[in-house]
Amino acid sequence: MEIRKLDRPGDLGWVLQAHGELYAAEYGWGLDYEGLVARIVADFAENFDPSLEAGWIAEQDGVRVGSVFCVRGPDAATAKLRLLLVDPAARGRGLGGKLVDTCLDFARAAGYKRMVLWTNDPLVAARNIYLKRGFVLTSEEPHTLFGEGLLSQTYELDLAE
Repeated sequence: MEIRKLDRPGDLGWVLQAHGELYAAEYGWGLDYEGLVARIVADFAENFDPSLEAGWIAEQDGVRVGSVFCVRGPDAATAKLRLLLVDPAARGRGLGGKLVDTCLDFARAAGYKRMVLWTNDPLVAARNIYLKRGFVLTSEEPHTLFGEGLLSQTYELDLAE
């Protein structure tokens, strides 16, 4: 497994496609979710500032199997973790944790004081990764953006700890 900067032709397209296909297969989420991912990817591509933002791709034998992004948050002290994904074929080897650690290391080096992320309650494996790294649940809210009965969750981490 290798984690590298997101910087090759096709990386952004793969992130969008992988999220769309995987979340449809595993959770039944459709075009509304894929549209959200497309907006995140497009914003990253349009407004990318390499001193404050980065994306990473995990590869196994030259095949993309994971991603994560660190983007600017709502204020200068806050980074956002976005688009964590690990392909089912690469799960169970700690790759999700390594991707999150890579993102956290970058955020600290970039001078961010805290990191936030938004997720949904069915994403149990991702939530466990976040909790193991000290993220704290700060809010929950029911929604129907991608289907019935979902609970959005916001987590925060003080990067100084």
